Amino acid sequence: MATTSIWSVKGWLGKLVIYVENPNKTTNPQYYEKAELTEKQAQTLLDVIDYAADPRKTDSAIHDENIETHQQFVTGINCLPATARDEMQAVKRRFGKEDGVIAYHGYQSFAPGEADPKTAHEIGIRLAKELWGEKYQVVVATHLDKENHLHNHFVVNTVSFVDGIRYHRTGKDYHDMQVASDNLCREYGLSVIENIQYGKSKHYGEWKAEQEQRPTWRGFIKADIDEAIRMSLTERQFFRHLEEKGYEIKMGKDISVRPQGKERFVRLMRNFGEEYSIENIRRRILLQYIPEKPLAEPERKTRHYRMQGSMKTVRKITGFRALYFHYCYKLGIFPKDRPQNRKRLHFLLREDLLKLNNISQEVRLLVRHKIDTAEQLSLYKNGLEVQIEKLSAERKALYKKQRTVKCQSDPKLAEAVKKEIDGLTEQLKNLRREVHLCDDIAQRSGVITEKLKAVREDEQNQGKEKQQNEPIRRRS
Repeated sequence: MATTSIWSVKGWLGKLVIYVENPNKTTNPQYYEKAELTEKQAQTLLDVIDYAADPRKTDSAIHDENIETHQQFVTGINCLPATARDEMQAVKRRFGKEDGVIAYHGYQSFAPGEADPKTAHEIGIRLAKELWGEKYQVVVATHLDKENHLHNHFVVNTVSFVDGIRYHRTGKDYHDMQVASDNLCREYGLSVIENIQYGKSKHYGEWKAEQEQRPTWRGFIKADIDEAIRMSLTERQFFRHLEEKGYEIKMGKDISVRPQGKERFVRLMRNFGEEYSIENIRRRILLQYIPEKPLAEPERKTRHYRMQGSMKTVRKITGFRALYFHYCYKLGIFPKDRPQNRKRLHFLLREDLLKLNNISQEVRLLVRHKIDTAEQLSLYKNGLEVQIEKLSAERKALYKKQRTVKCQSDPKLAEAVKKEIDGLTEQLKNLRREVHLCDDIAQRSGVITEKLKAVREDEQNQGKEKQQNEPIRRRS
C-alpha cells in the first residue's frame, strides 16, 4: 500500500533539491548497507556524487559497483541529480518562465515493512517516468530516515524542456498519481487500498485538535449542519436555518457553505462524506417525525453575594485587562461554572475558540503584571528584550568557555558549564515566549475591539428586525 500527494512550492529551488537529496535520509548505512562497503565508500551521498563526478578519477573508480549501490537511491529523470537545480533553472530561463511556482513536490509513502529501499526506489522511478518523464525534469529520492517508513520524494520542474508549457496540478493529477501508484504496487505484490471513501480523511491538525477535545472549524460547521437538519421539515427550512446562522450557500453537485467572516467555501460531501450529499440530507429531513426546536436559553440561577468595603474605593479595571475579561465572558470562558452553548455563539467569536490556549496565556500575562495600556505593554516588552540581550551575552561567553582546552579536559567543569548553558537557554525560551505574547496582545486587542463592535451591531440589528416582525408573528 502506498499513499501519494503532490503540491506546489514557491521560493528557492535549490533548497527543495537539497532537502530531497538529504544524504542523512537517502543513505542511512545503519538501515541499508552492504557489509562489504568500506568506511570511505559508506560516506554521505554528497561525497559519493562528488567522487563519482570528479573528472580526475579513473573510469574504473567512477563505475565502482559499491558506489553505484548508494547512488541508486537518488535518480534524475531528464537531468543529473548533482546538477538538477542548475538544469531546471536553465530550462526556465530558456523559455522565460522563472517566476511563480518554482517546482512541484510530491511523495509516495509505503506501508511499514512492505517494501525494501531498492524496490521502493524502483517503483518511484517508474511512477515518475509514467507521470512526467516525457516532458519534465524530475529528481526521485527514497528517504530511509526510519526503518519502518520508506517514502519517495519527487521534485518536478514546472516548465517542460520539450515545449516550455507549464505543469499545472489539478484534482485529476491527484487521482492519476494514486491510480498509477496502485497499479505499480499490485505489480510488485504490495497491498492496495480498495474502494477508497473520499471525504473521510482529516488534516493532522484537525485530528490532533479532536484528540485533545479542542474545537475545530469543520467541527463547528458539521454541528451546525446537523442542527439545521434536526430543526427542519423541508429542504427550504434547512437552507433558511443555515442562512440564519450566517452561512452563504452555493448549490452544485455538492452543497458549498461559507461561514460568516471566512474567505473559502466548504463542500459538505467532500469534507464530511456521503451522508451530507443533497440527496441524503433530504432523506434525513424526511425521516424525521418532528423537527427539534431551537435550544432554549439555559435557566439562570439567582445568586446572592455580600460585599465588603466601599464601591468608591474600588479601582475599576480598564484597558487591556477589561477588554480581555469581557471577551472571555462573551466566549463563555468566564465564569468557569457558566453553562456554555457554543452553537449559539456568534460566528465571529467562534473563530477564537480555536485559540483559547493563546488567549488564556495572554490574559495571565496581563493580570500577573497589571498591564492595561499600550505604553505599559511596550515598557514590559522592552524590559524583556534587555534581559534577553544580557542572558544571550552570558550564554555566548559560556559557549566560548565550553570550547577551551581547560573545559574539555575537565569533565566536571564541562558538566557544570553545560548546566549553566541549559539554565540560561530555558530562561531565554520563557522570555522570548513572553515577548511573543506581548506582540500578540498588541495585535489581538485591536481585532477583539472590532469583533465585539461588529457582534454588538449585528445583535442590535437582529433585535430591531425581531421587533418589526413581532406584529406579523402575533397576527399569524
